[in-house]
Amino acid sequence: MDRRQFLRKGFIYSALGSLYASTLGRIPLFAAGSQHTSAGNYDLVAVRGGEPVEMYRRAMEEMGGMEQFVKPGQTVALKPNASWDVPPERAANTNPDLIAAIVEDCLKAGASQVYAFDHTCDEWERSYDNSGVEAAVRRGGGRMLHAHLERSYQEVDIPGAKRLTKAKVHERLIQSDVFINVPVLKHHGATTVTVAMKNLMGVVWDRRFWHRNDLHQCIADFCLYRKPDLNIVDAYLVMTQNGPRGTSQSDLTRMQSLLVSPDILAVDAAASMMLGHQPEDIGHLRIAAEMGIGRMNLDDLNIQRVSV
Repeated sequence: MDRRQFLRKGFIYSALGSLYASTLGRIPLFAAGSQHTSAGNYDLVAVRGGEPVEMYRRAMEEMGGMEQFVKPGQTVALKPNASWDVPPERAANTNPDLIAAIVEDCLKAGASQVYAFDHTCDEWERSYDNSGVEAAVRRGGGRMLHAHLERSYQEVDIPGAKRLTKAKVHERLIQSDVFINVPVLKHHGATTVTVAMKNLMGVVWDRRFWHRNDLHQCIADFCLYRKPDLNIVDAYLVMTQNGPRGTSQSDLTRMQSLLVSPDILAVDAAASMMLGHQPEDIGHLRIAAEMGIGRMNLDDLNIQRVSV
């Protein structure tokens, strides 16, 4: 990319970011003022206006710190989106700097080890490398695990599921004490949006089964097996069309936001509204609400809204 292209793209992102910021206050997630609650007692923290790591640091401060979720000696399974063989500026995968900061925080909280993995859609070695995620995990002090061999998965039962009654799950998720989910918010051609719930498709072996057997129901069903202890949504540079892989930078809008919640349905509901959708119109969110997986109505949540 030459200087002229770089400056032009920077101008486009800046303009889109300004347009988004001017309408952000009308989105229910950001419209109301912050509630006066002590740190660590929020259902969801929504931060806007900063760089990815800056927003993450502020969000975790409001959530009471990583120590609320990771205790000394525990092992952590981290699930980024690293599925696509594209560079970070295409925003198909989770921001690498954000991933590195999360790994560092887990270790500072006393984790004995932080493992990250993703059963990728594109070729795994190129996806791990070109996404920048593997290097970020190592930079933070964690280990990026391979997830491309069936022998790394163990079959589990999912009681209460309607379609996905069994699944082969990556052994590291089964063995870890803490599960942290770090998706990137973006459009998806099959499910309208992909956020925290859909990101969990990368912890199973046969993701094609989900597509063949009512994708929305399977996404909701898997949450009955194991919900993440914490969900951190990268909504800094957001793919608003042609997802989940995208075609070019023209698919992207600079939203400069980040969401954190232990409630996977709540964080997905909030994120879907950022893309202009009502949560009840997204199939797997509606099903998850009916199954009691979490809370979908933002009015029922204690939300901290922060601008940096």
